[in-house]
Amino acid sequence: MTVFDRWIGTFALLTVAAMSLAGPAQAEDGYDLWLRYRTPAMVSTHGSPTIEARGDTPMLRVAVEELRRGLGLFGPGALPILLATANDRDVAALRLPLAALGDEGYRIGLVTIGSRPVLLVTANTDRGVLYGSFALLRHLQTGGSLDRIDMTSTPRVKLRVLNHWDNLDGVVERGYAGASLWDWWTLPDFRDPRYTDYARANASIGINGTVLNNVNAKAESLTAPYIAKAAALADVFRPYGIKVYLSARFSAPIEIGGLKTADPLDPQVAAWWKAKTDEIYRSIPDFGGFLVKANSEGQPGPRDYHRSHADGANMLAAAVAPHGGIVMWRAFVYAETDPDDRAKQAYTEFKPLDGKFAPNVIVQVKNGAIDFQPREPFHPLFGAMPKTPLMIEFQITKEYLGFATHLAYLGPLFAETLGSRTMRTPGETVARVVDGSVEGHTLTGMAGVANIGRDRDWAGSTFNQANWYAFGRMAWDPTLGAAPVAREWAAMTFAPSPKVVDPVVAMMMGSREAVVDYMTPLGLAHVMATGHHYGPGPWIADLKRPEWNPVYYHRADKAGIGFDRTKTGSNAVAQYAPALARTLADPATTPE
Repeated sequence: MTVFDRWIGTFALLTVAAMSLAGPAQAEDGYDLWLRYRTPAMVSTHGSPTIEARGDTPMLRVAVEELRRGLGLFGPGALPILLATANDRDVAALRLPLAALGDEGYRIGLVTIGSRPVLLVTANTDRGVLYGSFALLRHLQTGGSLDRIDMTSTPRVKLRVLNHWDNLDGVVERGYAGASLWDWWTLPDFRDPRYTDYARANASIGINGTVLNNVNAKAESLTAPYIAKAAALADVFRPYGIKVYLSARFSAPIEIGGLKTADPLDPQVAAWWKAKTDEIYRSIPDFGGFLVKANSEGQPGPRDYHRSHADGANMLAAAVAPHGGIVMWRAFVYAETDPDDRAKQAYTEFKPLDGKFAPNVIVQVKNGAIDFQPREPFHPLFGAMPKTPLMIEFQITKEYLGFATHLAYLGPLFAETLGSRTMRTPGETVARVVDGSVEGHTLTGMAGVANIGRDRDWAGSTFNQANWYAFGRMAWDPTLGAAPVAREWAAMTFAPSPKVVDPVVAMMMGSREAVVDYMTPLGLAHVMATGHHYGPGPWIADLKRPEWNPVYYHRADKAGIGFDRTKTGSNAVAQYAPALARTLADPATTPE
């Protein structure tokens, strides 16, 4: 019996077990994701706790509504639930240490107000209360007890953002779960209830931003009709603490603005972007800002005018700064005119720009230097740009890991990258670079290329939902382990019984390593067939750009196999800290 056969058999047994442990049988199509507030069999919601919110804001109303959905989890006899912020008189009288929670953290605990014991969910802001309400439900879904409950959590990363590679025609680039969730044809007039459920799911795992359109952007997305459509989505997402961002096409001043240039140092270009940004903020007052892919894979950018990436980013940053907006500038660049090594190009272009970006610019760097491979060393820019905030970009959609078809839990990939030691300063990890703790940056972020589409189950399969979940949880706290997050998700999705959770998690935790073994054998990256990147194609050598061909990466010939990145080859290892470079330069010490 093969490993695949055993997995299929195990999954079939788990499905039956989960159904038997989750209460009365009911149809399950995956739509509810991990927000399945099942009431245990024979437990009535009669006598469930009351919920009081001190205030009537959109976020507090959403928090109350969510707790009401999950009332059956509490059971009869539970204490009343009070939702209140730190400025509430009764909460202030408790003198709880809430200042360190910031704007998004929360505290959940049993307190006495007057003579009445209550279960208090509190924070400095309504947003924190909302996150705390979801955390309380998660605690119960995973089998937690309310006895002596005392939970405090604060996000370690400021921007926790999904990147949707969704085109305006409804096609999702590298999407494997149906058409785009955004129905641009019916927006802004019709607001699909599914948009609200999308926001609920994201808020439940702490995601606080979404980029609506593809990084390979069309200038049309910045026209008035599409700004109105984006504003409609922003209205739906706002009560859930989610900001809207847009991918900006750098040549938009030419394509929709009537200018003859997009040179970032041209005053007319800067004025056009300022006017366009002001227009967006009039419709979306809390607009987050722009994501930009420039001078990469044919996209226009400042290099077209012999300007630097910093010149381009800073021009846009000046436009959004008066409104509190930011610019996320991608570092995924490679040009066919540089034949040396694709893996080196982002570092080569961006390292000299350290400290030259505006304060409201964050450079978005892929987890590895090639392109979302099943396994890659962390990107050498992490730790190499101490004066510049860096935002890590993961790909939740599995372009190189079997699409929506193969089971590949990405938690281990996220954790492996985030836990990698840069060896530039003592104790420095990628996670500590990303969360700002190494250099004291306050603008921090994690981006995830979404795997979400219009399929009923959102992600193409139930197990793909786990990758969306894991991204959100690990963006909130990059130090969370992959296995604990998998256990949470399995308990919430199937049932909290160890009879279900243990084998499900065991299967999940081994799945990514299995993909590494059969998609990148012998450590050879990018040997998938070109275009779709699904099946093998190590023999392909006919595409016009060398780095688009698998033979570029494995270099198999009569003399040997593999890409030499030591000093006898491209010397890409020299982009890492010296101690790590020495480790990577020797096959005997290079980590598997």
